[in-house]
Amino acid sequence: MHSLGISLEIIRYDIIEAIIKDFFAPVSSNLDLLRLNVGFIIHQNVGFSRDFPFEIPSIYLPPDLDLRKLSGIVRVTRATQGLLVQIRMRARVVAECVRCLNKFYQPLKIESTELYAFSLNSVTDSGLLVPENGKIDLAPIIREEMLVAIPISPLCKQDCKGLCPICGEDLNETACNHDEEQIDPRLGVLKSLLVDEQDTASD
Repeated sequence: MHSLGISLEIIRYDIIEAIIKDFFAPVSSNLDLLRLNVGFIIHQNVGFSRDFPFEIPSIYLPPDLDLRKLSGIVRVTRATQGLLVQIRMRARVVAECVRCLNKFYQPLKIESTELYAFSLNSVTDSGLLVPENGKIDLAPIIREEMLVAIPISPLCKQDCKGLCPICGEDLNETACNHDEEQIDPRLGVLKSLLVDEQDTASD
């Protein structure tokens, strides 16, 4: 049993080390990766479409979003009024669990459809026009959609046990057997607040 405990400990340290290494890995700020040259589609017949696959290990979208493992497909279709851009993307973002306060990778998924109009007469509520240089910048749309996709109360896992309201230990890692009668009454308010917060996150 002792050797099994050591092996599990080694595995866990390896996982933690990998997460830390990935967390501090340099994030690309080359936004050219999200600019599509769609000029050739403008001259195609209505209904013509082209898929653009994406596989970006990491990218920074100013002013506040670091994305990891951004992947997906963008389909650009020639329409009568402009270019119809359909975005399907997945990514991960570092978040903090509202229960145990640990950092973890929050998976995100977005789907968005926008029309880049040929003229002001065809512009939709988004106000997007096909740029004169024929290059569409997807960064603003992806950033906005990814920010909306981040949960208000992120959870590292649905059954996260959170922190012990008495000693603050992570209940996912250890079991606390405190005597309820010996709880400092001054900590009673803190305990109730933590319980309420965890119940709210569950809802």
